Amino acid sequence: MGNTLVKSQLEDVKGFLETTVAQLEEFMNETTYSKLQVEKSGDETYYKGILSSLRRMLVSCEEGLEACQIVLKNDVFNKAAAEKTLYRVYHQCIEEYFSPKSDRWFEDSRSAYTGKNSIKFHQSVPDSIISILKAVESGFQTMREELEFYETDYRTKMLQSR
Repeated sequence: MGNTLVKSQLEDVKGFLETTVAQLEEFMNETTYSKLQVEKSGDETYYKGILSSLRRMLVSCEEGLEACQIVLKNDVFNKAAAEKTLYRVYHQCIEEYFSPKSDRWFEDSRSAYTGKNSIKFHQSVPDSIISILKAVESGFQTMREELEFYETDYRTKMLQSR
């Protein structure tokens, strides 16, 4: 893949992460467990777990954004560093959104056919939680489609270089 294409993808990812970080940060700065309970009474462990998963996703996105900024700021574009960054963003941000390690929510694979949002919860949650995940979903969908290539290509390159 050419330098221009990789750089363009990295710039797109940077823009996506800037938007996503801003949205998640605003939500996390305004949301507490107590506020969620007032909005809709629910399971304490589950609500706290969701907040923890969102914090984890925010941190991963912030780290990905910082990595994109560093690679793009260099005088000479480093294609290998850019590809590694895109691979990490795919695994640490995109996959974490659709399938968090904590398993607090999951992706409904049929959503593409129904036109509904793909994230489903194991328990009932406040509308604010649904809204924030819905607000960032289209960006995550787009980036997943753009970066799926790095799932296999980057691993193949690493195996070949050994």
